[in-house]
Amino acid sequence: MGKDIGIHGNVFGGFMMSWIDEAAAAYATEYCCTPNMVTLIVGEMLFKKPLKIGNHVRLYGEVAHLGNTSIKLNIDARKYNVYSGDETSVCTTSMTFVRIDDDGQPTPIGESVRRKHQELLAEEGAVAVH
Repeated sequence: MGKDIGIHGNVFGGFMMSWIDEAAAAYATEYCCTPNMVTLIVGEMLFKKPLKIGNHVRLYGEVAHLGNTSIKLNIDARKYNVYSGDETSVCTTSMTFVRIDDDGQPTPIGESVRRKHQELLAEEGAVAVH
């Protein structure tokens, strides 16, 4: 939208940051099977290429680490060309979210989530070997 664009015709970095935070938080809550996840740390954001009016954006995330109360995600925002299907990375970062209780204190991520995560890691390891 026009209000999201700066004088050079690029999307403001702050808008990109908020989109990434919102999408990454949604992924963290889904992965950890709880709505009680909050942003703890945002790593360095590398703005690789400009995003212009009319560009479509796709956000990708992968789990880099699952801790006792936290999850760290690597995030890649990509410009998507609807005509060719090509994608170009425009911004990357890492983010850590922490699970909190009703008082806002860190609380452990469920054991079922931990088991599922270990199973996924084992599957990835088996695929990488073959």
